[in-house]
Amino acid sequence: MTRGSSGITLQQLRYFIEVAAEGSISAAADLLYVAQPTMSAAMKDLETRVGRALLRRSARGVTLTDEGAEFLGYARQVVEQVALLEHRYLGQPLSRRLLGVSAQHYSFVVDAFVRMVKDGGADEYEFSLRETRTWDIIEDVRTLRSELGILYRNDFNRKVIDKLLRDSGLAFHPLFLAVPHIFISRKNPLASRDRVTLADLAEFPRLTFDQGANNSFYFAEEILSTMSTSREIRVSDRATIFNLMSGLDGYTISTGIISDDLDPEIVAIPLDVDERMEIGWIGHSSIPLSEQAQRYLTEVRAVVAGFGVALIG
Repeated sequence: MTRGSSGITLQQLRYFIEVAAEGSISAAADLLYVAQPTMSAAMKDLETRVGRALLRRSARGVTLTDEGAEFLGYARQVVEQVALLEHRYLGQPLSRRLLGVSAQHYSFVVDAFVRMVKDGGADEYEFSLRETRTWDIIEDVRTLRSELGILYRNDFNRKVIDKLLRDSGLAFHPLFLAVPHIFISRKNPLASRDRVTLADLAEFPRLTFDQGANNSFYFAEEILSTMSTSREIRVSDRATIFNLMSGLDGYTISTGIISDDLDPEIVAIPLDVDERMEIGWIGHSSIPLSEQAQRYLTEVRAVVAGFGVALIG
């Protein structure tokens, strides 16, 4: 392709963002009430103007090329900044705000999401929050289904996680180090303890989050995943795991950060092990975060700091 002489239009950027989100030119056209040939022509003209192939077309729809993924990050920033300018100087309402987050099962992730939505000031918005499996978090961010993901790594899984991220064009950015805690029901016999040991847990069911087809120890959401236990139950969501804590006196191992508002019947007790969990966010190495994603991470840091946890960086 030869680089076009004309500039990029704001409309083209908005079209491109929707095409990338929908994975389909025709679906984006329907969403924006634009004729499909008009949308298709706009995408071809955009590629001509930037002198790069941004979309990979197939019978199943479109995916972003590597350069298309990088371009998307800048397009989001430009469109968002224009919306903020129009809101401040022209009095126009803020347009629909978009952000996708995929994460392991942490209440601070939800707390921060609630704060972001309440404080956002947008009349309309469209957000997604997926609490999901470790492999799927990485895949969501790789394919841009989510702009960022939140997960943990430690000495045991670091090499495997970091290699998978590199191979996917992603990078890990540390947020904080967590001392492992067990989460248990307030009715559990261990709930009054200041600390617990692994020996204390022997008679209680261990609750872990199911990792599906990628059920490797390295993708486990909990540390000490290779530790044998006579009683183990795998679950797929936080509501179920909390019900089993109450009904069966089960436990799971996590960060120690738990919301009294979201999880009032659950307590966190420090686990006496020489381990640390490094919690961080992942994103594309070559794509800058949107303003909305940066605002969300600001809320994450504020929630975590409110629990007295020291932030990294």
